[in-house]
Amino acid sequence: MIFSFSVINGSAQLYVGANYHPHDHKNPEKIKSDIELMKAAGLNVVRLGHLAWDSYEPSEGVFDFEWFDEVMDELNEAGIKVILDIAIRPAPIWLHTKYTSVSVVDDKGNLQYPNHRYMDDVGDPNYQKYALRFTDTISKRYANHPALLAFGIDNESGDGPISYSETVRQRFVTWLENKYSNLDNLNTAWATHRWSRRLNSFDEVGLPSAGSKNGAPEKILDFRRFVSDEVNGILFKVLDVVNTNAPNALTNTNAWYYSWMKYFDYSEIAYSGKMTRHGCGFYPGNSLTTNYGVMNASFGIARIQFESENPFWCNEFNTMTSVPNSIRKSAYETLMYGNQMVCGWTWQSMWAGEEQYLEGMLDWDGMPNRKYDEYKQIATEFKKIEKYFPYKLQAEVGLAFSFPSQIASSSFPEQHDNQIQACWDLFYYRNMDTRMLDINKSALDYKLLMVPGVAVMDKGTAAKIRNFVNNGGTVIMTANSAIVDTTGQVFRSTLPGMLSDVFGIRVASFEETEPMNEISRKGYKGKKLEFTYNEKAIDTESARFEIVEPKGAEVIGALTSLDKDYPIMTSNKYGKGRAIYVGLPAKNEVLGGLIDELIPELGIKKGPNVPSGVMARQIDEKHLLYLNITGEPKEIKLNGKSRSILFDKDYTGSFTIAPYEPEFIEIR
Repeated sequence: MIFSFSVINGSAQLYVGANYHPHDHKNPEKIKSDIELMKAAGLNVVRLGHLAWDSYEPSEGVFDFEWFDEVMDELNEAGIKVILDIAIRPAPIWLHTKYTSVSVVDDKGNLQYPNHRYMDDVGDPNYQKYALRFTDTISKRYANHPALLAFGIDNESGDGPISYSETVRQRFVTWLENKYSNLDNLNTAWATHRWSRRLNSFDEVGLPSAGSKNGAPEKILDFRRFVSDEVNGILFKVLDVVNTNAPNALTNTNAWYYSWMKYFDYSEIAYSGKMTRHGCGFYPGNSLTTNYGVMNASFGIARIQFESENPFWCNEFNTMTSVPNSIRKSAYETLMYGNQMVCGWTWQSMWAGEEQYLEGMLDWDGMPNRKYDEYKQIATEFKKIEKYFPYKLQAEVGLAFSFPSQIASSSFPEQHDNQIQACWDLFYYRNMDTRMLDINKSALDYKLLMVPGVAVMDKGTAAKIRNFVNNGGTVIMTANSAIVDTTGQVFRSTLPGMLSDVFGIRVASFEETEPMNEISRKGYKGKKLEFTYNEKAIDTESARFEIVEPKGAEVIGALTSLDKDYPIMTSNKYGKGRAIYVGLPAKNEVLGGLIDELIPELGIKKGPNVPSGVMARQIDEKHLLYLNITGEPKEIKLNGKSRSILFDKDYTGSFTIAPYEPEFIEIR
């Protein structure tokens, strides 16, 4: 195993800072005081300009930057770097007034006033014209400012309602014409012979109803692809303007692409290389003692980072009413996932607007509070260890993501996203790195590939899975995979589509667990099932299970609580590799035993040997990072001498980590 750490601007570095909103007051004395407090706390980065387009362009073509020039200059004098957000959303009210096409129309045809943020139709040409003009103006002005660290490209691009306006419909029609060329192709792809929906002209195309389950799935899938293309389209245009005007600047975004409102395919951006620092808002909740929220937020890093080897930035980080030490605990956890930045949301407790009761590092009167002190502690400690960071993941396990499968799986009891997270959780508990990936865009340089509920299967993805296994790889595919083709229609061939021979099975159909439990031999009720693997019976739950018929594959696991034993986990040798199929959604209790067998069998590097409740990563050959996420002291067993760089202590042999505390060790 080769250990390495990433280098930025010539040296390794960690950033600790805050989201700062001087446009709330534009008070020179307040700004000066704030910057002095930031410097005293050791903060070295701020994120500015978030959601503030009309603070720079209060009316059309009238730009006001002079006040902000002074803010940038003062931050530079203090040695504090700036992520300057190019806040193309929400659009100013003056733009909504000038062009009503910029505003969102609901699925009933009602024009929506922009009462909330992100109520903009980003595909609208009028919107894009002004958004790109604003991008050009602000990026040119600050491209060479010495305080600039990065330009932020939009914020939470997947959030905000989808518009169902007539102009959206017209653009969707054009998108369909480009994709399908003629009506015969479109009618075939959308199965319009069903329920008398045949189209005789492209202009007869209507928009689907709001909600992923309302209407023909083929049409919904294409519409969501169209929406995704429009979101990616404006992001790429903004990136191109920034890269032209500021070729030496880094680019970053808070990439909440998986919002339920407007989920889009961020993998297009992630694999483009144009977003040089992927980022997210890290919001694990306020608890110190529970860890599910931190797990969920850490999974958010993985699903945004994909296979990028660049450092990750948590450009928003929890403040609010976080229990003392919980922010610090979360900060250390993110270091194990390649994070380089802890940027608190927010610096000042808000005075007005929807977030006026959101508490920051300063109270409403501008006085520092305990969260200020906690960020100061994080900054002080990170300074001691930063030359060894950011950590570069050493993943030998890949988790397959598929945007169309997430849309298609919205009608299933278990969605694709949930299955990916269940697979990610398996390795979280084992202190092992994984990478989320798009199979079509990935080199698949992994020892184990997990395909969790990838419902939509295309020829390219199927071919890459086939080649991966044939060349010696091991793949695990779970329920709801390879069910439909790229149009969203169920395969007419044997399931899993295009891959049944690789897995050596036929997936015949699925059964609903609750009614089947009427004939349970064990008297189980509801969704409860007994799964037996290696002669060990384990209770699990699933709304459905698949009828898996071996066609050359070996049965290695079965459901044993129903009227008879049902094959549910199979293993098939194909070429030099192995294809494992599981007819249940991904769950820890179903996959855990299998994973523990595959890790040594495939030579996958295990995480550091630590007691339960301790997170750990080996950062390089001599350095290990630990985090006790429990309320009990934990003993770490090491041989020989070591030193705590974090707490300036020497150890001989074992040492103990206090509850909820980190430790960073150098092996002597």
